[in-house]
Amino acid sequence: MAGRIDNSFCEAVETLFLASGRAIVTGIGKSANIATKIVSTLNSTGTPAIFMHAADAIHGDLGMIQPEDVVICISKSGNTPEIKVLVPLIKNFGNKLIAIVGNTDSYLAREADIVLDTTVDHEACPNNLAPTSSTTAQLVMGDALAVALIECRNFTAQDFARFHPGGALGKQLYMRVADLYVQNEKPQVPPTATIRDTILEMTSKRLGCAVVVENNRPAGIITDGDLRRMMKGNETFGHLTAGDIMSRSPKHIVDTEYAVNALHLMRTNSITQLIVTSADGTYLGVLHLHDILREGII
Repeated sequence: MAGRIDNSFCEAVETLFLASGRAIVTGIGKSANIATKIVSTLNSTGTPAIFMHAADAIHGDLGMIQPEDVVICISKSGNTPEIKVLVPLIKNFGNKLIAIVGNTDSYLAREADIVLDTTVDHEACPNNLAPTSSTTAQLVMGDALAVALIECRNFTAQDFARFHPGGALGKQLYMRVADLYVQNEKPQVPPTATIRDTILEMTSKRLGCAVVVENNRPAGIITDGDLRRMMKGNETFGHLTAGDIMSRSPKHIVDTEYAVNALHLMRTNSITQLIVTSADGTYLGVLHLHDILREGII
């Protein structure tokens, strides 16, 4: 299909981009199924679109077409009875008609303002009957239009998130560290804290760590692993303080960062907790891997 990206394709993209109305995508049979997917992709990437079944269109659904809309008609043969009835009606309305068609000598191709060629040599079906290769070609052409329009509109990940607020994908695009860490306790001890007090703080806050805080900034972190290493290296530890056993220069993240970035930082460093700070480095709390798992971001 890459060789079909030609001047007609560019004209179709420009027509859809400059249109003040919607893209009305229509088809019948398997082409109608492809049309619904293309509509979903366009809507989620900044191009308003609506599906119109070709058979229903000639029984009243033509009323959904507004003067500013651009109609995309999808058909393998371009000669089905419903298409032959529908196309003149669209032309009478004065709407631009883009054909995604598998037969460039068809009625649809002759009548359309812009023709996008999705001709295939042979269906994947062993009988060369069931729409397989042809519907794949239609889908590829529709996706190519959508991606080109994304570029035209400078459509960003943040824009995408506005249309995908639900599910794991949406959460990756909008959920921030600040949305998660505030649900947790805030484990902290000064550098002079005894080991006993440090263990009690870790136990009471139930995050498997205690942050060593000095002048409102994290100086280090103590995890279960740090306690095990301390006990392995010392017969007695009553003389030790939190500052003696902490891991210095701990990994941290600013509260305004996306939660998915926190997950990447945890994975990269094989850790399960991240210290959360404000932009000026003030200690705010702790984000745990379980917080991210609970939201289904993974």
